[in-house]
Amino acid sequence: MSLRRSYKGIPAGEIKLFLEEKYLQYNTPSFIECDPVSIPHRFTDRRDREISGFLTAAIAWGRRDLILRSSRLMLDLMDNAPYEFTMSAGENELSLLSRFVHRTYNGSDFICFIRGLRKVYSNYSGMEDVMLQGMENGGSIREGLSHLRSVFFSVPHETRSEKHFADVMGGAAGKRLNMFLRWMVRKDDNGVDFGIWEKIDPSMLYIPLDLHSGNTARHLGLLDRKMNDWKSVEELTEVLREFDPEDPVKYDFALFGLGVNEKF
Repeated sequence: MSLRRSYKGIPAGEIKLFLEEKYLQYNTPSFIECDPVSIPHRFTDRRDREISGFLTAAIAWGRRDLILRSSRLMLDLMDNAPYEFTMSAGENELSLLSRFVHRTYNGSDFICFIRGLRKVYSNYSGMEDVMLQGMENGGSIREGLSHLRSVFFSVPHETRSEKHFADVMGGAAGKRLNMFLRWMVRKDDNGVDFGIWEKIDPSMLYIPLDLHSGNTARHLGLLDRKMNDWKSVEELTEVLREFDPEDPVKYDFALFGLGVNEKF
């Protein structure tokens, strides 16, 4: 695809080359250790990776060291067997999760998420199949996430827990959800992302937009919209699809790395 635009007067081709360079710099095995993606990397079973990844992504805001600490505690409370615990934990075992706290995500939210995941795995082979059901008849990742959210919260739950599973149809950016999807869907020769979901194409993914990546994108002229909402996710992803139609969210490594590590 030919690039026909410039951004802040800089030819799009130059910005693409810059982002490609930063993508290669940050998309390396050394990235894993200090990033939340290190948590699902502890497992080899697909379901363990899905569940540990989803739970980690759910609390992935704030300082990365605290995210990792809390994620490890979550897994400790699940006997480091995420799928087995999700499917077989009794009420007494679930009650032990009530002591968990990470910022505004507390024990009742944790228990709710286990019940929601149990609902998914009791009726589907995994979260990807729920997503695909929501994407039938031409639906996008957005519709897939919305359907997954509906299935997830079809169990009895406190309303407060819903804020920890972003409502992208309501306009939320869904940063943590899109990050989780990047981990599961994106095929990565460097071994950071897993690519274990093979029915959803990486070209369909949306950028995980947060404060850091959003500010970097605006500084580069790639994003005009000021709010970090779903409209901004769509705007930025469309630009990144011009740079790489098959793998647009690989630039998440570049935008995040520039924002966090280089204070770009």
